[in-house]
Amino acid sequence: MAQCAEASGRPGPADAPGPLAGVRFVELGGIGPVPHAGMLLADMGATGVRVDRPGGQVFGHDPRRDPLLRGRPTRTLDLRAAADRSEVLDLVAGADLLIEGYRPGVAERLGVGPQDCWAVNPRLVYGRMTGWGQTGPWAQLAGHDINYSGLAGPLRHTARPGQRPVPAANVIADHGGGSAYLVIGVLAALLEVARTGRGVVVDAAMVDGAANLMSLVQGLRAQGRWPNPPGENLLDGGCPFYDTYACADGRFVAVGPLEPAFYAELLAGLGIDPDSLPAQWDQRGWPQLRERFSAAFAEHPREHWEAVFAARNACVTPVLDMAEAPEHPHLVARGTFVVDPVSGARVPGPAPRFGPRGPAG
Repeated sequence: MAQCAEASGRPGPADAPGPLAGVRFVELGGIGPVPHAGMLLADMGATGVRVDRPGGQVFGHDPRRDPLLRGRPTRTLDLRAAADRSEVLDLVAGADLLIEGYRPGVAERLGVGPQDCWAVNPRLVYGRMTGWGQTGPWAQLAGHDINYSGLAGPLRHTARPGQRPVPAANVIADHGGGSAYLVIGVLAALLEVARTGRGVVVDAAMVDGAANLMSLVQGLRAQGRWPNPPGENLLDGGCPFYDTYACADGRFVAVGPLEPAFYAELLAGLGIDPDSLPAQWDQRGWPQLRERFSAAFAEHPREHWEAVFAARNACVTPVLDMAEAPEHPHLVARGTFVVDPVSGARVPGPAPRFGPRGPAG
């Protein structure tokens, strides 16, 4: 029997309709990028419903404390049951788009694949989110963010020289290369449907997105400007003025003044005479720069350096943990984190923002 439970309400201002007001979507429940995509769509004003299978939550998950589920109700339906499957197709008939995260072929076996949905709604955008894609020899293999980012390249560049790569939570492939690309794809497909009247399938694969995120690095490599092993290049920790440093209290700062003007501010804040150092871009002197910077930052706690660089445009900022980030004055002023009305927890608010509109044509 179908069940319906309201997920946590959408935090943030409720009086602004959002740019996707009027767009309706169906989300076939899963973990990782699909609920994140559903949250993004709902945050931008789309009206959605999440369809979860019985017992669909994993890892002892508490949906009441999950910001990914905000902004749309969750219905528990068993797609193997004809009546529940018919109910899903009724939802599809009144929707503009559907997103799902099954392995290739599963939606078809359940009777909710593209052809099944187009039979009731030929204008539907059908967004498919997989790890390996709908085609290819690995299409049916299991995987998670760590596997997709590992195969596509980003994970290898999280390692220090001689050390093992460290996963960056699940942000690279699940959300960066997955849900973000899925949302871009379905929104582009909605524009195509508006022109042609014909539904579109969007094949979003986390491995594809993770590879696409490395476009800058691949370009630098093709130009001979990323020549070294992981951890020894410009943006992966090999550069002493694009790295993190430990402070006296064991906390860290992020340092990234690539431009000469900002680099000069770094040296001034640290109290280092530039004439006592090798030139900024002379890589032979980078070990000396790293040694001097490490010693300087280790002299004082992080709060000291926050105060020093608060008034300097030096690209020096604190490295905050999940408890500290919601309390930072800049993020508080912007409302980057909001209070979830159900759990009372501080959670990331909607992004991106939409500002004033121009005059009507």
